[in-house]
Amino acid sequence: MTIDEPRGPRGAAHEIERYGALFARRTRVMKSSAMRDLMALTAREDVISFAGGLPDTSTFAPGYMTELMGRVAAHSAARALQYGPTEGIADVRETIAAVMAAEGMQVDPDLVLPTSGGQQAIDLICKILIDPGDVIVAEAPTYPGAVPTFCSYEADVIQVAMDDQGMRIEALRDALARLEREGRRPKFIYTIPNFHNPAGVTMALERRRELLQIAGERELLVVEDNPYGLLRYEGEALPTLYSLDGDFVIYAGTFSKILSPGVRIGWLVAPPPVLRQLVLAKGSADLCSSSVSQYFIAEYFRSGPWLDYVRSLADLYRGRRDVMLESLAEHFPREASWTHPEGGLFLWSTLPDYIDTTDLLARAIAARVAFVPGRAAYVDGRGGSCMRLNFSGVGEQEIRDGVRRLGEVISEQVALYSTLTGQRGNGQNNRPREGGTG
Repeated sequence: MTIDEPRGPRGAAHEIERYGALFARRTRVMKSSAMRDLMALTAREDVISFAGGLPDTSTFAPGYMTELMGRVAAHSAARALQYGPTEGIADVRETIAAVMAAEGMQVDPDLVLPTSGGQQAIDLICKILIDPGDVIVAEAPTYPGAVPTFCSYEADVIQVAMDDQGMRIEALRDALARLEREGRRPKFIYTIPNFHNPAGVTMALERRRELLQIAGERELLVVEDNPYGLLRYEGEALPTLYSLDGDFVIYAGTFSKILSPGVRIGWLVAPPPVLRQLVLAKGSADLCSSSVSQYFIAEYFRSGPWLDYVRSLADLYRGRRDVMLESLAEHFPREASWTHPEGGLFLWSTLPDYIDTTDLLARAIAARVAFVPGRAAYVDGRGGSCMRLNFSGVGEQEIRDGVRRLGEVISEQVALYSTLTGQRGNGQNNRPREGGTG
């Protein structure tokens, strides 16, 4: 029995009646994560999944993990098995500062707060800043994992269109001006400037500067979510928002993509008054992040050239990205388009508007391939003809097979539309799409 199955002969209606009056109001707007919903289906060995944001953890040598854990057990067992400070152990905060330095950021370790994964970082930010009805400005589309968090705190999420250079700043100005006329002020602007999840695009340098200028003029907080910054496959690295101007930036990072999601350690860097509130919020949520994971991370980064491992991941994922791009060009119909990510783990594909990818997913699962439907990246129902595809979590032959299967399913829908209407559709000649607005 799963948590979604009714118990007893009276079934689900009685269960709702019995417990429904007890639930907090916020549960009415809580949403399940699209990725969580797909996990049970995509765990099947016969399903090729492009749905998760999965790094390839098989690249981490089991023997090396054993060695590292052995050192933790030998030198820090008692402390690793104990509660730790809410603020995180000093070695990990210094490690995080070193990781950020690799992207050109200089940060005081005392301004770093380790979190239980990057997802908790988003939750804590909302916890200290958002009252019901408060405004969050985010890109359109936005990280599908952030959508349930924003909704659970009853935020009013205003999504700003993107193109191939990231958030459109003029559209942002228009949105802020409209909110100002309504007497409303956003609590923060949420952005993923590097290799956007799910759009796969990167915010241009000039737009980064313009965004920070707007934040400074209006004294708005910007939440910079940067899980993928070190995973660049082509082009020149761009400075982070935090490195350009940290006065109004809350920076969120994670070890999930450059080491392991299983360690469940992310982090936040914030201005001191904001950081104090974040520490209080974290203490009330989980007391502290896993001490075992923190000591493991400290030992790993102390033990050798960690950047070499990250570079090896980048080489691996670059090859998989290229295979996916080649396979899309070969197997997707000409009506489809997609982004060309310079790094990260995802690309965003847009299909003809007569195809709903939420419905398409059922057909894809039957063909033993999965993806994240585009609606998961919006709060208002947009994105129906879009999908997010992950290329890091499966091998090159699986990518070829999975894209072929998916292309066949999509082509069937295009052919059906053509038969019913006598029209071919809105052909786009297999060119990469500018941005990910859906």
